[in-house]
Amino acid sequence: MYVIGLDIGTTSTKASIFAKTGRFIASAAVGYPIIHPQPDWAEQDPDAIYSAVLESVRSAIISAKIDAGELLGIGISSAMHSIMAVDENGKPLTNSIIWADNRSWKYAEELKAQPLGTEIYLKTGTPIHPMSPLSKLLWMKNEQPELFSKTHKWISIKEYITWKWFGEYFVDYSIASATGLFNLRYLDWDEQVLELLGLHRDKFSKPVPTTAINRNMDGDAATAMGIPADLPVVAGASDGVLANLGAGAISEGEYSVTIGTSGAIRTVVSGPTLDPLGRTFCYYLADRKWVIGGPVNNGGIALRWFKDQFCLQEDSSAAEPTFDLMIEEASRVPAGAGGLLFLPYLSGERAPLWNANTRGAFFGISLTHRREHFIRAVLEGVIYAVYSVGVILEEIAGPGKELHVSGGFARSEVWRQILADIFGKTVEVPESHESSGFGAAVMALHALGHIGSLEEVKQMINIQLRQTPFQENKEIYRTMHNVYQNLTRDMLGHFNTLSEIQRKGFKWIRA
Repeated sequence: MYVIGLDIGTTSTKASIFAKTGRFIASAAVGYPIIHPQPDWAEQDPDAIYSAVLESVRSAIISAKIDAGELLGIGISSAMHSIMAVDENGKPLTNSIIWADNRSWKYAEELKAQPLGTEIYLKTGTPIHPMSPLSKLLWMKNEQPELFSKTHKWISIKEYITWKWFGEYFVDYSIASATGLFNLRYLDWDEQVLELLGLHRDKFSKPVPTTAINRNMDGDAATAMGIPADLPVVAGASDGVLANLGAGAISEGEYSVTIGTSGAIRTVVSGPTLDPLGRTFCYYLADRKWVIGGPVNNGGIALRWFKDQFCLQEDSSAAEPTFDLMIEEASRVPAGAGGLLFLPYLSGERAPLWNANTRGAFFGISLTHRREHFIRAVLEGVIYAVYSVGVILEEIAGPGKELHVSGGFARSEVWRQILADIFGKTVEVPESHESSGFGAAVMALHALGHIGSLEEVKQMINIQLRQTPFQENKEIYRTMHNVYQNLTRDMLGHFNTLSEIQRKGFKWIRA
């Protein structure tokens, strides 16, 4: 008796199979590229993602060595903030425009500067930012009016997958609540936002609960995945809120930190809870469970950038340093990186700044600093960014007891220790780092009646290790974070100037 957690992510789709008890059995992942046709644009081919979904499910079943008849169902997790246009036959008119796309930054800034922007945030829970489908639709309306007017439906990549499976357009409350178009209190498309866009609600999918169940899948799709066509498919939610569920952080005072390519910190509250200053999001998970938090744009991608730019060997025959070797180098440097500070805004920033024009910087460089100091500063800078959001969350939702962590960084003892020291809290690491996929599986088990409540996830998770903070590092990190905050604030005007120069100076060569 097994369940599939399907996680449709930014760089790959992973299908993971779990026993009904929560025990991990097997998984398979299929990747796909991000397309950058112009500066600030970030898109993906929806059909490449659909193919990855089919292949990953089929491969996971084969890897698990189970019979498809033993499956209880599928739960779906998906990255947030994607949007694409389709015609009346469901054919894509655009690629899937993903969260990392910043083309609408001017429209986002204009809306954010108006009282209307604050009003929309307080109703929808999605900060005004280029990542938001609301901002992307404003760009489409003004920059591509012909396409805008002929579009039959505006949907996310998750809705495209389920439409191809079931021939119906529906969207779970969770994905809808991350669009900037969805009223959190009425759980429906917001009339004021629709009026702003000049769109009728029939241009969007029907909102459904995260526990909604669908059967009778398209036969060709079922055959391609090697599953029965009547296998129950649970709508599921977004990857962010399901990461909290999958990490077991679903009670008051439990905070979840995820760092993969980007990062986020979140906690669960009992009802829509918003920040008057618009610094945090509020997304739906389940009845009386809402997830508030903030994402940071630059997680593991910052370390990869440093590796690619400064750690490659000039001699092609020499071995390139791995991430593990880089982190081992950083471990030889004390907390605070010898007074070297890194602002990790390499791809703009979301929470708490919500400013696409922010830029990265190393600050405090001296002749005594070596490569290991820079690596350590990158690791610490990413956690300073997450901590900046965590401080705000504790103002809104109360102090956190411990941190449940997931994502690729959770495998690194050095990075975990930096997290524990900067926050001053115990870090708990579950046995499985893929919390979004597991959260999708748990949501499916709950919707199908195999577990009575989502709280039962706590009995299904094995904590692999606990990492406690070193108190001797607390003071140095508090001092460094204060400099980080002040430097960021003082640089905001300069960021705008530099980003404009960059946009004008780039010469793009199209393939």
